[in-house]
Amino acid sequence: MVILAVPDTVIGKVAASVVPEVAAGTMVVVLDAAAPFAGHLPEREDITYFVTHPCHPPIFNNETTEEGRRDHFGGVAARQGVVNALMQGPRHHYELGDRIARAIYAPVARTYEVTVRQMAMLEPGLSETVCASLLSVMREALDECVRRSGVSHECARDFLLGHMNILGAVIFEEREGAFSDACNKAIEFGKPVLMRDDWKRVFEWDEIAASIKRIT
Repeated sequence: MVILAVPDTVIGKVAASVVPEVAAGTMVVVLDAAAPFAGHLPEREDITYFVTHPCHPPIFNNETTEEGRRDHFGGVAARQGVVNALMQGPRHHYELGDRIARAIYAPVARTYEVTVRQMAMLEPGLSETVCASLLSVMREALDECVRRSGVSHECARDFLLGHMNILGAVIFEEREGAFSDACNKAIEFGKPVLMRDDWKRVFEWDEIAASIKRIT
């Protein structure tokens, strides 16, 4: 077992020096889908490539300890999901890779088997291109609200995060609920102002590939 715990930008160089030296049957583990998706792993049919990445602890959870609630990244006290891909290698190596992933990212709530291609759409597509970008805009919106209205940062932060909590719970079906007519009208106006009509093109495979090329 060899784990390439190095930045995406150097995985290709590191793998090129390491992979030719490992014994046949070795499992090479990569902790992100970007480099494997981009073709930066050397071709070698007699070894296993296993890709694994954490989901990170979800916003909605049942953590009962302060340590668990404060473990936003995962790997300390809060349980998280993990996605795994057996890129190549014998089928029985998936179980071994899954055990390694559960040890690395413990405590783990559940694991999901996906392909490298599917993992690439989850990240960078879903988690970074979409989620991180929109959250960054929300933080800018908070600062702009403070600047324009004169309310305190603490007031605006409490108001925004509180509404993120209940709006998110309803949108992601964590609880039953319905938005007010005023809220629905605000969404109807706000989405076309904030989002381009063709924003879903970020999930097209050529866009995913271009994003990963920039990353790696």
